[in-house]
Amino acid sequence: MSLLAQTADAPSTGPVPGAADSTTDSRSHLFNDRTAERYRRVLADGAALVADTIAGTGRPFTGITPAELAPRVCGIDLDQPLGNAAAALDELEDVYLRDAVYFHHPRYLAHLNCPVVIPALLGEAVLSAVNSSLDTWDQSAGGTLIERRLIDWTAERIGLGPAADGVFTSGGTQSNFQALLLAREEACARAVESARAAESATEPPSRHEILPRLRVLASEASHFSVRKSAKLLGLGPDAVIAVETDRERRMRPAALARELDRCRRDGLIVMAVVATAGTTDFGSIDPMPRIADLCAWAGTWFHVDAAYGCGLLASRTRRHLLDGIERADSVTVDYHKSFFQPVSSSAVLVRDAATLRHVTYHADYLNPARMVEQRIPNQVDKSLQTTRRFDALKLWMTLRVMGADAIGDLFDEVVDRAAGGWELLDQDPRFEVVVKPQLSTLVFRYLPPNGPARALADQANLYAREALAASGAAVVAGTKVDGAHYLKFTLLNPETSLDDIAHVLDLLAEHAGRYLNEHNAEYAAAEHASLQPARRAG
Repeated sequence: MSLLAQTADAPSTGPVPGAADSTTDSRSHLFNDRTAERYRRVLADGAALVADTIAGTGRPFTGITPAELAPRVCGIDLDQPLGNAAAALDELEDVYLRDAVYFHHPRYLAHLNCPVVIPALLGEAVLSAVNSSLDTWDQSAGGTLIERRLIDWTAERIGLGPAADGVFTSGGTQSNFQALLLAREEACARAVESARAAESATEPPSRHEILPRLRVLASEASHFSVRKSAKLLGLGPDAVIAVETDRERRMRPAALARELDRCRRDGLIVMAVVATAGTTDFGSIDPMPRIADLCAWAGTWFHVDAAYGCGLLASRTRRHLLDGIERADSVTVDYHKSFFQPVSSSAVLVRDAATLRHVTYHADYLNPARMVEQRIPNQVDKSLQTTRRFDALKLWMTLRVMGADAIGDLFDEVVDRAAGGWELLDQDPRFEVVVKPQLSTLVFRYLPPNGPARALADQANLYAREALAASGAAVVAGTKVDGAHYLKFTLLNPETSLDDIAHVLDLLAEHAGRYLNEHNAEYAAAEHASLQPARRAG
């Protein structure tokens, strides 16, 4: 049932009496030369509201539930406009801003959501107002060149070489999908070429025959978008092979070598190997130099998912952690994770610009083939999207105002903080921590004392996370490790201190302890009762 259906009886909010602006004059709402001053006033009011809200936010979340908030949202009659921006902002404060999840707060420790830098917000305001579409030159002009310059800058930071290229995307999932699409097309072409080179009497294999044989190798800790991409690319359910990881949750090169050899012996085609530079759960960085060696040996596409770890490209102290990334055929980067950019801001980059031809289609009304001869740069020629925001402007403004070193310093701060958080956890008998972080993620769980309570560990950790979120005092994430429930800190805010981390740990332990106090006696009694028949039988 939809939220609207659940709240059908909610009161409707009508127009504000005496609204200052006339809703009959539709043209007055268009942004143009005649309404520029109104735009200035309205945007200033909106910015003031957001600034006041951020300045007055004392916790990352209110703890509101969907059942509590849905009636307020679904009770609004969208066919009855309020008539002016001031009234709409007042309403927005009630249905959104008051209960939003605020990533800027130092005790938001959940997902890969970063606080954002002010120069990027300035870029966001500009790009939204001008509303360039980055598909063709005649819709964007300088925007096209700015995006291309940023792609070149990123490729230089990675070390992909002079033939590199790429395009901005909506996020890491889209970037990984596009990279694997290119890998699939290259693998199919190689399979046909190999068959022809063998001078076999039979015809080269058809695409229908090749696709079921394609495989993608990725670590057990790789992002779910790898499997999702394989499905969307028409590959079989067994197309993605999980490669064993070590204790630090990094891909084992020896295990990768075994899988590559097994695929060869079974007549399968490894279309790509995906290394992860910053796994979502553990922040682990796969050993890219050794993986690159194996990909070169096997002649397969080497993709690096650096959606999380790309912030190291700007680090003055940790860039070496990405050694080997320069040998990739494609790379995913998410500026909206570790470059402190607003969503969305991501890119996929390739070593050989020619491989982007696999996503090129020409439309007479948009980018006819003759434009290539005229050297007119159309970004739609290498993008999965057509209409596309000028998200590159946010990164451009950030680099022009702050510079790359400042971004890297911010990311280094959160990595340092995670190292300090690991020491707190490692020394705290109330918790067990899985791995020492390479980046800024900590996976751990509350560990009840030995005895019957130990069997309640999963439930206690689930309860602690939910109770903490309901309180609004902090927000943490959760995951599963080897079938057990764990908690997760993802640190991306330099304002988060060790005191913040210690305080949240105390809150989690308090909530988990409360759960154990309420359920331990009940569990022990049930366990005791279950043993009685066995004892009587003995």
